[in-house]
Amino acid sequence: METLFQKLIGTWTLVELIEIPLNGGENSHPMGENPKGLIMYSADGFMSAQIMNLNRKNADLKHHSEQNTEETSDYLAYSGPFETDDKKKTVSHKMFVSLFPSWTGETQKRNVRFEDEFLYLETEKPFLRNSRMVKHRLTWKRV
Repeated sequence: METLFQKLIGTWTLVELIEIPLNGGENSHPMGENPKGLIMYSADGFMSAQIMNLNRKNADLKHHSEQNTEETSDYLAYSGPFETDDKKKTVSHKMFVSLFPSWTGETQKRNVRFEDEFLYLETEKPFLRNSRMVKHRLTWKRV
């Protein structure tokens, strides 16, 4: 029987990223209606994820500004080791490097589900965004 670790190995392209409010209300798309992204899981136990809003503006990388901070919210990138738990059906992403410095060194767990040709990752713990508790659900398809 194939383990969760083995099933994840490879490169996946993002199909959808939705934000689900826990107290009801409509789902939203924090990275736009058609985000672009890749997540890669390697057999040596490392992963890398990058997601972007296709409608993001060009950043002025020569000068740090409030504008650049706003623009980085339209791009997400981190990499590091990962571990799986077959019983709990979770994957833990250990952030060795991250676009967001505060994430470096953190571990974030995702609930994992496979259905047909899709991989579904959902944040294990809800978090506060725009004054409401939410979870993110990402749908991936193998490249």
